[in-house]
Amino acid sequence: MSKIFIIEDEPLLREMYCQVFAEHGFEVISAESAEEGLIMIEQEVPDLILLDILLPNASGLEMLEQLRHIPSNIAKTKVVAFSNYDNKIAREKAKTLGVLDYLIKTEFSPQEIVERIMTYLS
Repeated sequence: MSKIFIIEDEPLLREMYCQVFAEHGFEVISAESAEEGLIMIEQEVPDLILLDILLPNASGLEMLEQLRHIPSNIAKTKVVAFSNYDNKIAREKAKTLGVLDYLIKTEFSPQEIVERIMTYLS
């Protein structure tokens, strides 16, 4: 069973994605902010992080920059960004930080996001 870490600040979206991934057999952990995510990831290293780009206090990209500098296997964790924020500069920065995919939430159903994530874990 793969472990996925969902970092999403909107409570209803976070809960919905947690439920959908759990229904597909994933072990799911979640956080509502970059700060909380960085603390939790050192305790439970996931197989993949589904990372919202627009988070309060620190963006998902800022969190990812910090994550990539942690001296351990955590720095190599697979990351898929998802956001309502579709911006060429953000996409390019995500790519340079090793993000596997940049998904726009409104363009994919939760089921489609799960299917996309499954391709990165197989």
